[in-house]
Amino acid sequence: MTVERKIKFAIPKGSLQEDTMALLKKAGYIISNGKRSYRPRCNDPEIEIKILRPQEIPLMISQQAHDLAITGNDWIIETNAKVKKLLDLEYGRITLVLAVPDEWDDINSLSDLLNKFLDENKEVRIFTEYLASCKQYIMSNETYLKRFGKKEPKIITPWWNIGQNDKVKIILSFGATEAKPPEDAEAIFDNTQTGTTIKANKLKIIDKINESTAVLIANLDSWKDEWKREKIKDIALLLKGVVEARKKLHIFLNIKNQNIKKLLEKLPALKKPTIAPLIGVEGWSAINTIIQKDKFIELLPILRKYAEGIVVHEPRQILPSFAELEESWD
Repeated sequence: MTVERKIKFAIPKGSLQEDTMALLKKAGYIISNGKRSYRPRCNDPEIEIKILRPQEIPLMISQQAHDLAITGNDWIIETNAKVKKLLDLEYGRITLVLAVPDEWDDINSLSDLLNKFLDENKEVRIFTEYLASCKQYIMSNETYLKRFGKKEPKIITPWWNIGQNDKVKIILSFGATEAKPPEDAEAIFDNTQTGTTIKANKLKIIDKINESTAVLIANLDSWKDEWKREKIKDIALLLKGVVEARKKLHIFLNIKNQNIKKLLEKLPALKKPTIAPLIGVEGWSAINTIIQKDKFIELLPILRKYAEGIVVHEPRQILPSFAELEESWD
């Protein structure tokens, strides 16, 4: 009896879910009951999907609960999970920041914050969901090192407290982190997309730590399994095709042959455009090409001058060279 093999694919719930579903749809996957079920169906019978919180996914992948997943790179760093990163999916972009009340004009860095409150013999309390990342950030600060050396800040959760330094406390936040200062915290260490919510809560960003996007990751043992690795490669190739297509435009146009050279001097293309004579129209050709989306505005005047019948659309997928993609996984 043949055992049916499947790839266990975890996708994120919450802020990344809508964009992830859109990515999978453009890649050709049809996900059924995705909004109501944590185990939606996929039109590929070799893929078994489960929806999990992005915070949980890196550790679940490292512990072999799933073969493949999409999550935020911030949570891979936070959990220090041992996984294989395959693709930057280039959505869900957030920045980890340190923020304090905006009325504190004299505090514009972590060092300012530490010096002001510690000099007044007061505690510095920082609320965050990113306990490990926040600890690493604080302990890499020169002012903290001068005052406390390798003494670790106190980390406080409802279940356990660790760390020896009661003067600087990192406190686990369960949401609404922006609402904590100034009564419950001196600062927050949080993620933001635009900074709008931080500003709305009368806070200001005093440091940007790093950026994060959604990434495709695989379990290390799954990658060693030949069947799973080949299936994962197929999935990754389709997703990469969508990522690349989002940055490109597909252009069709008609042009007099005498103007082709003038246009090609200005025309950026993925490689070289396809040029074919128009049947039954003497002295005219059709050009078919792919260009970078961000080059279209500067290209428009030259198109308007020399071309006719211009058709522009966004491609659904542009599959990259598989050899180039594989090189990034070695």
